[in-house]
Amino acid sequence: MITSLQNERVKLARALQTQAKARRSEGKIALEGVRLVRDALEMGQKPDFILYEPDAVNDEGLTMWQQSGAALLPVSTEVMRHISQTQQPQGVLAVFPMPEPALPPRPERVLILDAIRDPGNVGTILRTAAAAGVQTVLLSPTCADAYNPKVLRGGMGAHFRVPVTERDWSAIGVYCRRLTVYLAEGKGSLVYHRVDWTAPWALIIGSEAHGAGGEAERLAQQRVTIPMAAATESLNAAAAAAIILFEAARQRSV
Repeated sequence: MITSLQNERVKLARALQTQAKARRSEGKIALEGVRLVRDALEMGQKPDFILYEPDAVNDEGLTMWQQSGAALLPVSTEVMRHISQTQQPQGVLAVFPMPEPALPPRPERVLILDAIRDPGNVGTILRTAAAAGVQTVLLSPTCADAYNPKVLRGGMGAHFRVPVTERDWSAIGVYCRRLTVYLAEGKGSLVYHRVDWTAPWALIIGSEAHGAGGEAERLAQQRVTIPMAAATESLNAAAAAAIILFEAARQRSV
């Protein structure tokens, strides 16, 4: 059993949980919790190693992890608490290679996130995007890191169901050049349910606090809005994304 906080794998797991720089330099991510690890395994992801607390896991979980072929390393409660980023650790953390998603070459449904810095919001939006049939999610350089532990937990496996990648605005513009690009904003001229979402589109969701940045404004061809009751200034970015994305999904299903 690993009991030392100075163990090299423990130090790596801790760094991946707390530092975006470490995730990028190592090309690895840490997934914490039974559900996240299971989702990654079911989607064909292969872990490098799995740290687990023996008293906190059941035989079913152990069997699944053994079948992955990864090194299974028991750790003490102190070690698990050290590497965990949750109030109540579930007793398992797996280190995986960072996903390298293949983007659809001719996308028809693209979500672009701009300046959304709250990891919980980003994770919730990713989960919504996967559920609503979005084909690709692009994060601008001013968004929270896609593999922040809070983003991963909020996404509930969305990272393995829809391609999620960070791109600069030049690359975003090239990728979306064949699409009509909509920007969601409070004072948009086009009500969201009047848009023809059956035609190829990209949708930009910006920060609810500061709105979209200049690059997003320049890329957008149309502004869409969600009508709200008087005196309501704005919607949470995740709520706005859900409303528009599921309207688009509804139109496709009609």
